[in-house]
Amino acid sequence: MARAPSKPQVEPATSLGPLAMIFRAARRYPGMVVLAGCALVVTAAATLAIPAGFRLIIDRGFAEGSNPEEIGRWFRYLLLIVLVLAAGTACRFYFVSILGERVVADIRQQVQDNLLRLSPGFFEENSPSEISSRMTADTGQIEQVVGTTISVALRNAIMAVGGTVYLLFLAPQLTLLLVFAVPLVLIPIVLFGRKLRKLSRESQDRVAEIGAQTTEVLGAMKVVQGFNQEPRERARFSAAVEHTFATARRRITLRAVMTGVVILFVFGSITALMWRGALQVAEGTLSGGTIAAFVVTGVLVAGALGSLTEVYGDLLRGAGAASRLAELLHEKPAIAAPARPLDLPVPPRGALAFQGVTFRYPTRPEAAAITDFTLTIEPGETVAIVGRSGAGKSTIFQLAERFYDPQAGTIRMDGVPLVQADPAAVRQRMALVPQEGILFAANARDNLRYGAWDASEEEIWEAARAANAHDFLRALPQGLDTFLGEGGARLSGGQRQRLAIARALLRDAPILLLDEATSALDAESERLVQQALQTLMQGRTTLVIAHRLATVRAADRIVVMDAGRIVEQGRHADLVAAGGLYARLASLQFDETLI
Repeated sequence: MARAPSKPQVEPATSLGPLAMIFRAARRYPGMVVLAGCALVVTAAATLAIPAGFRLIIDRGFAEGSNPEEIGRWFRYLLLIVLVLAAGTACRFYFVSILGERVVADIRQQVQDNLLRLSPGFFEENSPSEISSRMTADTGQIEQVVGTTISVALRNAIMAVGGTVYLLFLAPQLTLLLVFAVPLVLIPIVLFGRKLRKLSRESQDRVAEIGAQTTEVLGAMKVVQGFNQEPRERARFSAAVEHTFATARRRITLRAVMTGVVILFVFGSITALMWRGALQVAEGTLSGGTIAAFVVTGVLVAGALGSLTEVYGDLLRGAGAASRLAELLHEKPAIAAPARPLDLPVPPRGALAFQGVTFRYPTRPEAAAITDFTLTIEPGETVAIVGRSGAGKSTIFQLAERFYDPQAGTIRMDGVPLVQADPAAVRQRMALVPQEGILFAANARDNLRYGAWDASEEEIWEAARAANAHDFLRALPQGLDTFLGEGGARLSGGQRQRLAIARALLRDAPILLLDEATSALDAESERLVQQALQTLMQGRTTLVIAHRLATVRAADRIVVMDAGRIVEQGRHADLVAAGGLYARLASLQFDETLI
């Protein structure tokens, strides 16, 4: 199975700092932020006005000898507050929720845009399925933070501050005692907060790993079932789930203890203060309405502070999710265009030259994939590269498309060093037909247009005919509009390969890269694909990794590689006669009766 996903080495979130990316994204919508903020202030103020309403009802309504008109007046005032609270809450929910959806959509787009800039090497070192989990689970967590948690936190903060101010107005002495009790609330938050932040980040990582493992296994279900490995995968998934649950249980336990301690201190302090206030009412130094308002406001303040401790945990989880997305957002591409790229010659010639190239993969720095590799491919020439597995053949393609840069030596296209050119311009002049035709979960038309998105219907069918794909495409239920399934699952291997060739034909690039394009096909499919390849190769510089004899014999030159070096070059007959590595490979892999 694939190795555990590797993550960029960054410091885990130790504060709410990573949430700054959310506020930066929200700043793009100042109008919505202002409307949400106004609704937030109105709802908090309306909530705090309710205790004032009770005070007026008790002190003024009942003070007038229980006059129904006077009582009704203050109850209408309280009802008006409730109506304002209801309207403000609805507006707050709408604006905050819309803002949350908008911010998450923007962050997703920004992360995806940056991912598309990164070189393929990044995705070899970092699991794509784990990255996909970040784009779904972590953005969902941020959506909750923006759409709910921050709103609740701000509302409770406003209520805590505003309520405390109102308490000072009602009973300064009692409120000062309450203020002195605040450190009792802050102490457990500080003590538990650091550990809770770490567990929150760890919990997010465990959930992402479950997503990555699920994607991996479901994508290889035929292999899993074909080798009867369902029990092992079941046990592996169960272990991952239990690991995730154990981490979540530690986080929940710590948060529960912190919440319980904070609520004990908060409500214990409030109860003691209420006790003192009740004695003052008995002494006549406070009115009944004042103590009623103080009690209700005190409960609201205590509830706000208690809620803040719970919300703090959610904010920390959001910060953990934000930091994980920030890693992807701030990842710099290893391969990028220079500040002033050199223009490639126009019209393109299709020349490709490797001069003293040595390259080591970042994941395997101890061994060179190719060493002192020198090869010049002339415009229009077909060069076949053969060799044992691991000889470095595919590495040549990766370097030619500038997915990697060599540690030594120079690669030139039409005389321009690749490192001085824009990678997009380099790849624009190449068309790749991989060993297995990679298709997208889309219709046939869009898969073909991937070679040239602005291709006309006539050009698409012309490429399909040249690739021997015309007949089976016509036979599809909806023709080019037929959905091909995940990875082109509704087509055979040979059909997928011919579709990949048609896509390369539409690309109409001067340099063609064929990566063992017929090695996985049956004889009939190979015959059709070979015919399509002959059409595709006409007038183009072709670099082909080949094991099949027909492809090798048709090449202008054969390059034999071993351990990352060129050991032989020449035409088929000459190399067989030389009796070297190529002759041994031919005797093992090719039909000797045809040699």
